[in-house]
Amino acid sequence: MLIIPVKEGESIDKALKKFKKKFERTQTMRQLRKRQSFTKPSVARRKQVIRATYKLKMQTEQE
Repeated sequence: MLIIPVKEGESIDKALKKFKKKFERTQTMRQLRKRQSFTKPSVARRKQVIRATYKLKMQTEQE
């Protein structure tokens, strides 16, 4: 839960801007999307290894 302190006399627009910035910084949406679907640790590891080999291949091709 995000708590945004609002000073007396502060506009709603400014408070909303603070909320959006804090919401983005805490990566709440990313966590919610990640919780919607479960990936097995072995599948996640396999994806990570494939991504690492792809990056390595791209780096060696550039050089």
